[in-house]
Amino acid sequence: MRYVQLRAFHHVAIYGGFSRAAEALYLTQPAISDQVRKLEEEYDILLFHRHKKQVTLTEPGRKLLEITHRLFEVEKQANELLAESRAFRTGNLTIVADAAHHLLNILRAFRDRYPDVKINVTAGNTQSVIKALHSYKADIGILGEIPDSQDFEIHKLSSSPIIAFASVNHPASRSQSLTLEQLAEMPLIFREQGSKTRRKLEELAQSRGLQLTPVIEAEGREAVREIVASGAGIGFVSKAEFSADMRLKAIRIGTGDMLMDEAAICLTERSTGALIRAFMDIARNTP
Repeated sequence: MRYVQLRAFHHVAIYGGFSRAAEALYLTQPAISDQVRKLEEEYDILLFHRHKKQVTLTEPGRKLLEITHRLFEVEKQANELLAESRAFRTGNLTIVADAAHHLLNILRAFRDRYPDVKINVTAGNTQSVIKALHSYKADIGILGEIPDSQDFEIHKLSSSPIIAFASVNHPASRSQSLTLEQLAEMPLIFREQGSKTRRKLEELAQSRGLQLTPVIEAEGREAVREIVASGAGIGFVSKAEFSADMRLKAIRIGTGDMLMDEAAICLTERSTGALIRAFMDIARNTP
């Protein structure tokens, strides 16, 4: 087993094909194919299912990818350690957030200190944030819960109650507070499965023998906001994420506070990387 063989395997796995892996490594496709073939032959193992131009990982291939993820992450951290100042001049940081609201002060402080770092922020729910971190497609996650896992380094950012909201023209907007029993009789607009807000509401309702059934499911917080603004039903969000909008009215849920704990997280095994460490340090020291 040689380093170049593992590198070829890893890039084929993460890019989903031999030609894209070859482009990423600035090599020819036959060279990449040859390295993977030699690795498979040496250990008499099949790492990829090959069908025409499509490749998918076998079970041994998936297990090996978990190891090579760690291998090349350690290599990246070693490079960053040896050239740390360069990482802050030319580095990239990918953040997946369930709400950019919680990032604003941290991003401002980070940009002030490291203006040359390129930052990419994408949206996701709790499930997609954790999946992106585990697959190394993101460096930092911002999500509305604190995972019960030793895989992550976690910094709690804030806590905020879940509220309902409705169009100012909807009859529910005349109420300052609504119970779950009342909400169960109304048309509800939910985010997609995987939303922590949705899961907390459904779990609390179930504990009280209630069923909250959405009339519309929409992917993403902004889609829910626009649908609710049209008067189609009642939406839910954490209070911290409810921004001013003349079309909408916030309504307290009269069941005691259901708190959303917003947190910044990263994989523990990646927490010593220069850019990730710098971001988490700033998150801890930013109000």
